[in-house]
Amino acid sequence: MKKNLGVVQAVYPMTVLMVAAYDENGKVNVMNAAWGMICNEDRIALFIDEDHKTTQNLLKTKAFTVSLADKDHMDAADFFGIATGNKMSDKFERTGYTAVKSTFVNAPVIDEFPVVMECELAEVAEIESFYCIVGRIVNTAAEEKVLSENGKVDPAKLHALIFDQFQHGYYVSGEQVGKAWNAGAWLMKK
Repeated sequence: MKKNLGVVQAVYPMTVLMVAAYDENGKVNVMNAAWGMICNEDRIALFIDEDHKTTQNLLKTKAFTVSLADKDHMDAADFFGIATGNKMSDKFERTGYTAVKSTFVNAPVIDEFPVVMECELAEVAEIESFYCIVGRIVNTAAEEKVLSENGKVDPAKLHALIFDQFQHGYYVSGEQVGKAWNAGAWLMKK
């Protein structure tokens, strides 16, 4: 029997995304965003507040990067969610992390995070209940150490962080338990 829990954001898993953009002076700002998702073949949607420093920066530069946080960099990923660039001018520098300018867009690529999507601002969707940044993915890059033999990202090697809305914890993804478009195929034959 199920127990009623009230209003709970009961979506799991939620990927821990690192959104990075330059300000008008070329200074790096990074934020932790768990409310994001792929919304088309070459689009990513980020449901983030308009008042974030990173949001303001990407609206000005029309570009940003989205990296997947991993277990090895959990402390900095969490810090990027705790600290605000609106109040802490040295937020990125405190981590000791490094950034290089993307070859494809005017945005920083954070070296330490193993997978990054380089995005152009495609649109901003704003209604009463949400504010959404939509980016067009122009390139995705990954460290070779997280790639499988077929040249694609291997979740078992990536150790991507997952945010848990229930207990406010971080977990790691990686165990494959089936194949998509295959595990339920037997039901087609019924």
